[in-house]
Amino acid sequence: MSSLNSRKLLAQAVTNWPAKVLSVAVAIILFIFHRMSILEERFFSIPLNIETNEGMIPASSYPRTVRVTLRGDANSIFPIAEEDIEAYLALDKYTDAGTYRAPVEIRKKGTALGVDPLEIGVDPLEIVLELDHKTSKYVSVSPKYQGYVESGYELVSYALEPTQVVIEGPEKHITSISGLITEQVDLSGRNADFSIAVHIINPDPLIIVRGSGVAEFRAFIREAIMIRTMDELPIELIGLYDFLMVEAETLLGSIRLEGAQKELESYVPEESVLTLDCSGITEEGEYTLPVQVNIPSQFTLTRSEPKEVRISVYLKPQP
Repeated sequence: MSSLNSRKLLAQAVTNWPAKVLSVAVAIILFIFHRMSILEERFFSIPLNIETNEGMIPASSYPRTVRVTLRGDANSIFPIAEEDIEAYLALDKYTDAGTYRAPVEIRKKGTALGVDPLEIGVDPLEIVLELDHKTSKYVSVSPKYQGYVESGYELVSYALEPTQVVIEGPEKHITSISGLITEQVDLSGRNADFSIAVHIINPDPLIIVRGSGVAEFRAFIREAIMIRTMDELPIELIGLYDFLMVEAETLLGSIRLEGAQKELESYVPEESVLTLDCSGITEEGEYTLPVQVNIPSQFTLTRSEPKEVRISVYLKPQP
């Protein structure tokens, strides 16, 4: 009896079996679609890590972040911390410079482990990236200025620390860089020494500047020194007795002064800058007298002409 029942059950099972298999498949598909229809989605962006061989480094631009889609039960996907989903390119097998295409891969950790169901999508799916040999070298650092110091002053010297830094990056990028500059140092209106911290400008995002990336700039400002020549200045006769009179080929001279620009530009010479001391003359005759120069103490006399003047002295006619 038992054997008969078994045969009946088997006969019933294989009767119309294609339709029954199709029904089971449809049921499974409907179940899957139902599960998918009730799953939630979550979107966020995370950093893209580049995993390379120790001697290689990216040599072309690439997206620094990728868009990640989490799909699963709301109670499961929203507690996942963004830092527990890691996106990376696995390029560590390449040891030669060149251009490579690689898929963006996902690594789960922490709160993302053990979550089921969990679908993870990423955009973009793959990235084309150029690799080059990693190298480094020392380069000089120079300041860049804007504006001008106050009129009458000049930047006589400066000190910069550091004057050199180490840069690291792709070989072909490093080769083209001979030096770096700082951000602009504003000199506008400065009339005294000053010190300021300035950032060292990195011209290439694929280059790393070792150190703090900041330089200390110290400026040394002094009053500008100028030289001014003044011509056709009258030579004044001093100490001449009233009963005497003088004749000379010329009583004009010139001087050249050195001093602070602001003071020297505004200096107006007095009539007694150049003088002849006639106080020792008491009678008629021919005399050669030295020309005396009288200038403010803050100036330096670099040249004067004439050095001496020949004069003829006569008695004044009596009325």
